[in-house]
Amino acid sequence: MRIGIMSDTHGSLDAVARAVSLAGPVDMWLHAGDCIADAEHLSIISGVPVHNVAGNCDWPNMTVPEERLIDVAGHCILLTHGHNYGVRYDTEILIEAAEERGADIAVYGHTHIAEISPGDEVYVLNPGSAARPRDEMRPSFMVVTLEPGKKPEAELVRME
Repeated sequence: MRIGIMSDTHGSLDAVARAVSLAGPVDMWLHAGDCIADAEHLSIISGVPVHNVAGNCDWPNMTVPEERLIDVAGHCILLTHGHNYGVRYDTEILIEAAEERGADIAVYGHTHIAEISPGDEVYVLNPGSAARPRDEMRPSFMVVTLEPGKKPEAELVRME
């Protein structure tokens, strides 16, 4: 199963559309917060299921949760924006939360800095920002391939 992951689009529908066009065929998208309307647009233009969470810039929001557990292709994904887990400093609390919930993958955003960290128990992914990167690189998103019983294969895609 191929999953597209983006975060921190902050109202840039152009960034969302670029990511969709560059990703190729995916079975679903994850949007890790900071613009709920962008995730809704992503659902319309991609034509595949989209799971999203609210970020710190989406507050207050009573309709979209701040985190979700998603079971797919033999994996359990904790999807969160990350601001409630102190991810600006490190991902230790996020990893502990994923382990407590039985997740083997943690996806977060918030920092606008891409990360792929294959840990022993939890594979940590941050797609960076599709609109406003802070890692002195181009905007980014990820495509992850999941198969039961195998480690995730994550590809970071930098956009022009």
